[in-house]
Amino acid sequence: MNGILYGVGVGPGEPELMTLKAVRLIKENEIIALPGPVARETVAYQIAEKAVPELAEKTLLSVDMPMTHDKEKMNRNHEQAADMLETYLKQGQNVIFLTLGDPTIYSTYLYVQKRILARGYEAELISGITSFCAAAARTGTSLAEWDEQLHILPAVHRLNSDLSLPGTYVLMKSGRKMHQVKEILKSSGRDVVMVENCGMENEHVYRSAEEIPDDAGYYSLIIAKEPKEQHD
Repeated sequence: MNGILYGVGVGPGEPELMTLKAVRLIKENEIIALPGPVARETVAYQIAEKAVPELAEKTLLSVDMPMTHDKEKMNRNHEQAADMLETYLKQGQNVIFLTLGDPTIYSTYLYVQKRILARGYEAELISGITSFCAAAARTGTSLAEWDEQLHILPAVHRLNSDLSLPGTYVLMKSGRKMHQVKEILKSSGRDVVMVENCGMENEHVYRSAEEIPDDAGYYSLIIAKEPKEQHD
């Protein structure tokens, strides 16, 4: 019997937002994979370890998949990650791959899962609370009401958007291009809130595009709503 690969979302940052299922799977299994060059230094580990102290005693796999736009290098990294995980799966051991937020939302884990499935193994996705839901709750912001549309964009790849569609925009992955993203937000006339490092010790909340620093970190989540007078 081969083991099963589980892609487990640990939520956005606050350990108490981890699901009971995520906690149980970590406790019940020995092999835990984490996305980064040093497993114990990853954000996912730091979140999960606070909720599941037993994590420190598990066998931790460092799955290093550096961010790159080089398709060939990206594919090579994903293949190497799948090779590493397969060595445990074929021995009948489950592998719990921890990932931030929810594994179905812009998660690098999905590229590895596709390769594992193609090799004939089983894999399951375990939902986690998304960063945009957590940020909306943190700021008391509704994402969608009645018939409002909700648009989720990886901002760093969509700098040509003018945010002109009706409804609410969620901008993810904004950190490296924050100056350009801020200009788009200002031109849109939308009401803006941003949470940086939501649920973490170094969390910061900004209530307008003007407040957002150009050097905001990678874990920055922006919610841009239609102006209140237009919305009302």
